[in-house]
Amino acid sequence: MSGTLFIVTAPSGAGKTTLVGGLLQRDPQVQLSVSYTTRPPRPGEQDGREYHFVDVARFQTLRDDGAFLEWAEVHGNYYASSRVWLREQTAAGRDILLEIDWQGAQQVRKVFPDAVGIFLLPPSMEELERRLRGRGTDSDEVISRRLLAARGEMRHVGEFDYVIINKQLDDALDDLAAVVRAARLRNAKQHARHPAYFAFLEKD
Repeated sequence: MSGTLFIVTAPSGAGKTTLVGGLLQRDPQVQLSVSYTTRPPRPGEQDGREYHFVDVARFQTLRDDGAFLEWAEVHGNYYASSRVWLREQTAAGRDILLEIDWQGAQQVRKVFPDAVGIFLLPPSMEELERRLRGRGTDSDEVISRRLLAARGEMRHVGEFDYVIINKQLDDALDDLAAVVRAARLRNAKQHARHPAYFAFLEKD
């Protein structure tokens, strides 16, 4: 039985981390893929929980050894997903969620063409800027760079299966959970979960 791979992509400040965290609490059948990154941990983050934090040299070694399904450079830092771990988990029937950018999503779809792509959008660029400034962690220069990058990232929204506009957090979380439930009800997934039932239905 094959699990479903969900790809969640969003510009910085669109609420991806909060929404994914809410989904994981609501739906224990979904497991988060812990990516590798060269960026330093933020306050409260733990190695192996939010990310596998590695230095650039270690990252490059793993990449060159073919350990990653996809990798990308975002805002001067490297991010990647483990190829072997994802194959093992989905083959065991587990639903896995990947938080990656549009570049990574393109790479993943080449290996997992049935992956479900979900793009999270802010309600407006003005609201996105307000949220980024509300963090109080980035300089004006960094915020300007993130806003410019966000416009470029959002142009790839057409490559995804579902689009959720995060205007109200609770509504957006309901939408995200609905996408996950709908994906599990696809014909091929139901066949895989209930082979005996469908074999009976297909008998002459």
